[in-house]
Amino acid sequence: MSYPFKIKSLEAYQAASEKAVKDPEGFWSDVAGSFLWRKRWDTVLNWNFKEPNIEWFKGGKLNVTENCLDRHLGTLGNTPAIIWEPNDPEEHHRVLTYRELYNKVVQFANVLKNNGVKKGDRVCIYMGMVPELAIATLACARIGAIHSVIFGGFSAQSIADRLEDAHAEFIVTCDGAYRGNKEIPLKSVIDDALVQCRFVKRVIVLTRTRTPISMLKGRDVWWEDEIKKVETMGNPDCPAEEMDAEDPLFILYTSGSTGKPKGVVHTTGGYMVYATYSFVNVFQYEQGQVHFCTADIGWITGHSYIVYGPLCAGATSVIFEGVPTWPDAGRFWDVVDKYKVNILYTAPTAIRSLMGFGTAPLVGKDLSSLKVLGSVGEPINEEAWHWFDEHVGRKRCPIVDTWWQTETGGIMISNMAGVTPSKPSYATLPLPGVQPVLVDENGREIEGNDVSGNLCIRFPWPGILRTTYGDHERCRQNYFATYENLYFTGDGCYRDEKGNYRITGRVDDVLNVSGHRIGTAEVENAINMHAGVVESAVVGYPHDIKGQGIYAYVIFDNTHEDDNLTKMDIIQTVSRIIGAIAKPDKIQFVSGLPKTRSGKIMRRILRKIAEGETGSLGDTSTLLDPSVVDEIIKGRV
Repeated sequence: MSYPFKIKSLEAYQAASEKAVKDPEGFWSDVAGSFLWRKRWDTVLNWNFKEPNIEWFKGGKLNVTENCLDRHLGTLGNTPAIIWEPNDPEEHHRVLTYRELYNKVVQFANVLKNNGVKKGDRVCIYMGMVPELAIATLACARIGAIHSVIFGGFSAQSIADRLEDAHAEFIVTCDGAYRGNKEIPLKSVIDDALVQCRFVKRVIVLTRTRTPISMLKGRDVWWEDEIKKVETMGNPDCPAEEMDAEDPLFILYTSGSTGKPKGVVHTTGGYMVYATYSFVNVFQYEQGQVHFCTADIGWITGHSYIVYGPLCAGATSVIFEGVPTWPDAGRFWDVVDKYKVNILYTAPTAIRSLMGFGTAPLVGKDLSSLKVLGSVGEPINEEAWHWFDEHVGRKRCPIVDTWWQTETGGIMISNMAGVTPSKPSYATLPLPGVQPVLVDENGREIEGNDVSGNLCIRFPWPGILRTTYGDHERCRQNYFATYENLYFTGDGCYRDEKGNYRITGRVDDVLNVSGHRIGTAEVENAINMHAGVVESAVVGYPHDIKGQGIYAYVIFDNTHEDDNLTKMDIIQTVSRIIGAIAKPDKIQFVSGLPKTRSGKIMRRILRKIAEGETGSLGDTSTLLDPSVVDEIIKGRV
């Protein structure tokens, strides 16, 4: 398969960047022309950032699964589409060719239809990292249903919130999931969530762990039984539903600066074009290469760079059920060796964690197949970059340090492997078609190089979010209202003397923990649900492995006697309400919080204390009770 939009040299990168600024519609029209459309679009782009209203390839008709599967059958039918590596290395792995994956997607699409799922319905998918997770997402897309994948670590309450928001009447899940030495009881978590969500009509359950579960007559059905029903019908075809380019493809929930998660909506045409364009260019993908993205499909990274981007490009994509440190810290290297992986795309958190085990787990592992390394989720620190480069890439693999977000749909700023220069801890340059700008707090553009500011984007790209589900005003407020006519990323950024971009962290009340965004308000709300908590404030602090840890300052009533036990109770409360991913790393009990006279908590001061920078707190005399600050400093944990 050829990629006419692949940029293969620095000169081609510069030419493409110039064309994308001068004639963005012509540029993206050329890129989109490489895909399979049933009807070409009427207009390339309609947009304004005020509403916001953004439409790419309006009037174009297509189905994303015809691009992921059908169009490859003639040339790549016997080529592996998915390689599945199970949690237990002793268990047999699975390989699905493009033909086999196509057949399974068609089969499960018919299962969905048999169970009443129609175009436009929302389907919640809450599964472990098994091939059926990818099959379920593609089956939804094939019939025009909108999938909403929820990471398998979220709690029943988090699932209920998302089901309620999307009004998802259909769920696909597993009895349980394996993750390292743990078994996650997925179906029982769903059952707990459904106590609050009586509107759910059907739960389709895949057998994975054989954990005993409750199956309610009339609501719950087994995946395997439903597949048999389709087989008895002679495995009928399931023609792909014709979709408009602007029809929603999926909703993916992400934390924001308020307590309620927001459902980011991506549409069919623009998302497909951008995910594939960025995949091919950033990783410089060549036909036949094996691509291993270690993310979970429950996050945007898995959507774009395990499922849609690689499959649209006709790539071979590895799905890994386990964790990098089980049964030992050599597991990633075993997978690379076993499947002759060419591209390894992982998170700085994983790299830092593996660094802690030294180089012994790498001994005897053949990593010579590797051509490109990638980093995602947060800026990679220099020490981790050099370790990755030296010990994994053996100083012969370019490292792509990718910056992007759930809302952007695909990689926005990154070096392209072997094409544009890399610089440790820098995302470097924007992809052609992406127009970053730095602004000050008043929205004035900061020009030139060797400058810092808030990172915004001045022109739409095909993968940009269209709305937040059911609440368009929230989308406007979050991303388009801060600075006029700009998309605001929420990130601070430095641009060096050569124009390279380095992300310096969030400038809003959102933490980046192990590459996952968690809103401080969401964690505070969960802590405040604990019976003895009067008030809390949450900030981030530097963490050796996670990048950012969660530091909670908690005002507790006087009834507790054992600090450690109470801390464990609070952690358990957060895990129950959000999930273990959001539990605080440090909890400090305080008698009060630094507040202005109008009652606003000064999180800036709390952040400095958590970071140990108590000498630069600024003037605290204007606080309602300045003595609280001294007490918090003394009690720092």
